[in-house]
Amino acid sequence: MQDSPLKDLRTTNTLLLIIVIPLVFYLLKILSFIFIPLIFSMFIALLFLPLMRWFNKKNLPKTISIFIIFLIIAGVLKVGIELIQLSSREILSAENDFFQKAESKIISMIISVEELFGVQILQGENLLGDILEKDSSFKNVGSILGFVKNTVSMTLMTAFFAILWLAESINFQKLLNSTILRKEFASVKAFMKIEKDLITFIKVKFIVSLFTGIGISLACVFFGVSFPIFWGLFAFVINFVQMIGSFVSVILLAIFAFVEMDASSTLFFFILSITGVQALFGGVLEPVFMGKSFSINIITILVMLMLWGYIWGVPGLIMSIPLTVFFKIILEQFPRTRVIADLISGPKKKPPRLPKRLRQVGKKTYLTVDKENTNTTF
Repeated sequence: MQDSPLKDLRTTNTLLLIIVIPLVFYLLKILSFIFIPLIFSMFIALLFLPLMRWFNKKNLPKTISIFIIFLIIAGVLKVGIELIQLSSREILSAENDFFQKAESKIISMIISVEELFGVQILQGENLLGDILEKDSSFKNVGSILGFVKNTVSMTLMTAFFAILWLAESINFQKLLNSTILRKEFASVKAFMKIEKDLITFIKVKFIVSLFTGIGISLACVFFGVSFPIFWGLFAFVINFVQMIGSFVSVILLAIFAFVEMDASSTLFFFILSITGVQALFGGVLEPVFMGKSFSINIITILVMLMLWGYIWGVPGLIMSIPLTVFFKIILEQFPRTRVIADLISGPKKKPPRLPKRLRQVGKKTYLTVDKENTNTTF
C-alpha cells in the first residue's frame, strides 16, 4: 500500500513530461526570432571566452575587450562579404555562351523526358521565359527583400545577445546552477565540458569546411568548371550542416557539371574528385579531430537534423549537433538520465575484463594467453 502513492506520483510526472515537451518545442518554433539569435550568440560568446579570460588576466577593461572581439568578428564578416561579392561578379561577368549552352542542354533533356513519358512540359522554345515570368520575378524580388530584412534583424539581435554574454550580464554557468543542476560543482563541471566541446566543434568544423571549400574550388579550376569561387564558398557554408551538407554540395555540383560538360571521362573524374574531397575532410579528418566528445550515433544525428530543421529551418540544421552535444552533457549529470545520454552516444568499446586468476591473492598470478597451455607470470 505504501508504494501506490509513489507510483501515482511517477505516473503524474510522466504524463506532465509528455505534455510539457511538445509545448516546449512549440514555443521554440513560435519564438524562433528570439531563440535563434540567442543560441547563435551563445556559441559566439563561448568561442571567444578564452580570449576574454586572457584579456582579463592582462587587466584590460571589459569594454575594450568586447570592442576588440567585435572588431575580429567584423573582420571575418568583411572577408566573407568580399568573397560573396567576388563570386557574384564572377557569375555576372560570365559569357552568354555558357548560359545558352546550359539552356540548350536542359531543353534537350526535357524534350527527351517528354518523348519518353508522352507529356508536354515546355510551353515554347524559350526556357528562361517559361521559368522567369514577370509576376514570379516580382514575387522573387519581394521574397529577397524579406530575406534581407530578416537577416539584418537576426544579425542585430545576435550582436546584442553576444554583448550580454561576453559582458556576463547573462552568466551561463550561474544559469545552469539556478535552473537545471542546482549544484555549484556540477554546474561548473558541466559548463567547462560544454565550453570545451563546443569550442572544439566550432574550430574543427570551420577548418574542415574551409579546406573542403578550397578543395572544391581547386577541383573546379583544374577541370574547367565555371564559377569555382562560388562553388567553393557554397561548399564551405553548406558543410556546416552535418552529413546532409556534403551530399547536397556534391549532388548540386555534379548536376551543374553534367549540364555544362559533355558526358565523358572528364566529368566522371571531376565527380570522383569532389566526392573524394568531401570524403577525406568530412569522413576521415573531421571525426579524428572531433575526438570522443562527439561520438553520436547516426540515428540520433538524423533525428536531430529533422527535428531542429523543422523547428528553426536552416539555422536549426546548422545548430543541431552542438545542441545535441549540449543536451547530452546535461543528461550525463543525472543518474536517471544517463541511460539516455548513453543511447545518444555512439557505440563504446568495452574494456577487456580481467580473468579471475588476476584477482587471486598469492605470490604469483598466472594469466592464460590463449587456449593452449601458455602462461605468463606477473
